[in-house]
This record gives sequence, C-alpha cells and structure tokens, in this order.
Amino acid sequence: MTRPPTVAQRRVIDAADPVTGRLRGTESQLAALVKRGLAFRHPRPPHDHFLTPEGHRVRQGITQVPETAGSAQAPASTGVFAARAGGEEATLEAGPARRREVHSAWQGLLELRRMTNPGGDVDRPCGWERTHLVRAAALALEAAGHAPAGQEGGGYRVRETPQPEAVAVHEPDGEALRACAATLEGAGWQVSEHREPRTGRRYLLASPRRA
Repeated sequence: MTRPPTVAQRRVIDAADPVTGRLRGTESQLAALVKRGLAFRHPRPPHDHFLTPEGHRVRQGITQVPETAGSAQAPASTGVFAARAGGEEATLEAGPARRREVHSAWQGLLELRRMTNPGGDVDRPCGWERTHLVRAAALALEAAGHAPAGQEGGGYRVRETPQPEAVAVHEPDGEALRACAATLEGAGWQVSEHREPRTGRRYLLASPRRA
C-alpha cells in the first residue's frame, strides 16, 4: 500500500537543496522521512538530514511514496522504486521508463556519496549503502545494464549473507558473473569469487570498500 506524503512532509521534500538534497524541518518531520526511507541522518556533526535516492526520486515526481521503507525485492506493482535484486515475483517492466528511473536513482546515490564521504569521494560506497547492502549492490548492477533474474532462468540475484557487510551475487552464466564483478569493483566494492560447497556453482561475495 502507498500513500502520499503529508502536506508538511511534501514541503520539506520540495524545499530540499536541489544539488545536495539537504533537508530542513522539524525533528518529527525529518524522523518520519527517515522511517519511510526517504531521508537519512548524517552520522557526523551537525547531523544534518539528506534525501536518499528514493527521496530524490519522490522530489522529482518520479515515484510514489512507500508507507515504510521498501525491501530490495519490492514488486514493481506497488509503485515504489526498488533496485531489482533478482527473482522478483511480479512481471517486471524493463523499457525506457525503467531505465530512466534507475539512472535517476544512481545519480542520487552518487550525490549521497559526494555529500557524505570524506573529501566528497564518489568512488566508494557511503554510509547509506552500508546499511542497505542488497539494495545498493543491486542498484549498481541494474544501473550498469545487467539483467536481473526472473523467477526462472538467467540473470543476477543479490542476496544477504551471514557476514555483516557482504552480499552474495549469483549468476549462472560465468561470463556474466565476471561482468557483475567488474561492475561492482568499479562502483567501489571489494569482490571475491567462490564456489558453493554442495553444487560447485560460482558466486561473488561483495563488500563496500572503505578506503
């Protein structure tokens, strides 16, 4: 289920800095936007709030607002943007409109990196990505043009792992798997290739690079 933002929340979103996404509002308004995944609180003083990639998209009028922060595998039918982690149940649209949405979300993520990483470094993941590992890795892959898996067949699948800062990337095609590794490395992730003990299938472990 989706619902529009309140009038006060919409004013806060619309008044965000058009370049940095920095927000101004009451503590309750900012906290509500954080809860819905549309803003995040910078970990360093003065602890300003900024739009997330989803928040930037809402400000641009590209998508509706989620009741709560969406999961990495939210179906397209909800109207909520989510990077495709692979294996989604819904039939997924993959035309020009989707490509524009993904491009906008990726540009928003690069802006988050510029504003929150020391020295404005856009070549490595930011704090938001470290707390949304599956969504961040999936966005990097989809933005680079890799195809997410459907319910059957080829394509990438990004999944959580027991490791605290790592995701697994599965892709049955060996060449496509290596291409995924190159994309993630270029997006600032540390990537290593492994084999599943039981099946021998290759997969990637990817972690956000810190330096």
